[in-house]
Amino acid sequence: MVNNFKFFVAKTLGKLSFPILKVLPTGGKSFPGLVYLNIAGKEALGDLSNHQIDDGSILITGTNGKTTTTTMIIKILSNDYKLATSVGNNTIYALATGLLHDKGQMGVFEYGIRDIAHGTPDLICDQIQPICVVYTNISREHTQVAGVKNPFKDYVKAKTLLSESMHDGILITNADDPNTTFIGLNKEKDNHVIYYGLELEDYEDIFVEEDVLCPNCNNNLEYTNHYFNQRGIYHCSCGFKRPEPDVKLTRLLQENNKYYITIDVDAYNYRKKNNIQYTLEMELPVVGIHNLYNCLATIATYTAFTDKENIKDNVINFFENYEFVIPPGRFEIIKIGGKTIGVGQGDNGDALKVNSLLMKNYVDDELEFIYTTPDVNEEEIFEDHCLSIKGLNPDKLVVMPGRVSTEISEEYYNQIKDQFNSEYCPVEFDFEKRINKVLELIKNSEYNYIIISGCGEEIIFWDELKKKIRQLNL
Repeated sequence: MVNNFKFFVAKTLGKLSFPILKVLPTGGKSFPGLVYLNIAGKEALGDLSNHQIDDGSILITGTNGKTTTTTMIIKILSNDYKLATSVGNNTIYALATGLLHDKGQMGVFEYGIRDIAHGTPDLICDQIQPICVVYTNISREHTQVAGVKNPFKDYVKAKTLLSESMHDGILITNADDPNTTFIGLNKEKDNHVIYYGLELEDYEDIFVEEDVLCPNCNNNLEYTNHYFNQRGIYHCSCGFKRPEPDVKLTRLLQENNKYYITIDVDAYNYRKKNNIQYTLEMELPVVGIHNLYNCLATIATYTAFTDKENIKDNVINFFENYEFVIPPGRFEIIKIGGKTIGVGQGDNGDALKVNSLLMKNYVDDELEFIYTTPDVNEEEIFEDHCLSIKGLNPDKLVVMPGRVSTEISEEYYNQIKDQFNSEYCPVEFDFEKRINKVLELIKNSEYNYIIISGCGEEIIFWDELKKKIRQLNL
């Protein structure tokens, strides 16, 4: 705990720094929090949290889906409570900025973690003392931080620490992901755990999946259903298995660009101190399996923390009016000059699979895949990317560097080139040159269906590329 005078000075200067956000070139989302923590110290995050939040905070983390899930949770809970929030910027400074900006009954904060040293998840948990931590999934991306490659088990440990010291709270976690399930099972002794997932017998992932290791004994898991990447219904000879979800998607029918879904809910409510049960029948746009997981996490969180009586009606009303916005740099379908072009960031295995599945809905002829590669020490990402490429089985594969190293990009190309009609386009690490090369490839392509995805050093690269594609004269 920081002394009162130092806390007052740090908080005052932090709040006074908000007008500077308007002139900082990046928007400076984290600047006020940086001011506060530099003056008061990171251990004073708890003082700020205690002063600004009445009932407690929800932290959302995972490898994928953090921003979308956090955005939905904020929007649906803000109908019931005044919130302090932070979304889209995964640092302790952004979290502190969110606390400085708003005083709320509850806090809802996205928090991304790649390793313990940079993410300090144990410090965050101790200081914020969350009443809930939501896990989307944990897969083998984002294991390289500041040029250093970390073992996957260390990455999982870093995510685990975000809820390590939470007691008498609620942990909401993806039952279909063995890594997040393992965290949940180990928290059942001192917290309520709500599992969410799919319960679809007739759905199967179109991609050939690699072996997934059991987080309990490190042997290979056996799957009876594969839903998406490592997510599915699994068990292990050691006794570890996928639990029954408390919030589960039991029907998924796609017709006329609509999803017709059924979700069964039987989940604990933090306010009422008992379980809430209801069944949802809803229509959604075709948003992809990944976004259905985000919806389940949101429904689980709302069910756990609302104090309203008409929960089912509130959830249906929310999703009937919710607009699924494509985040900056993410995948979009652009139709121009008789061509259908799917373009956007796919910098990990999950993301490229999502993009591939969405593209597949539009393809009814030959397909060209312009693939931008990962960097040095990102072999796992390349291996996962290969599953997506093989799943789409393009008629033409063009490989070019997506990150800094052209040398490793060519090595990746050499590993996959003989499996496809392929070519390599070496372009130095220069955004403009790489964008111009992609535009040239599109203009010269004989294919009417083209997907452009993979790794890129910055979101701005993908946004600029999409902008330039829309301006093409084909």
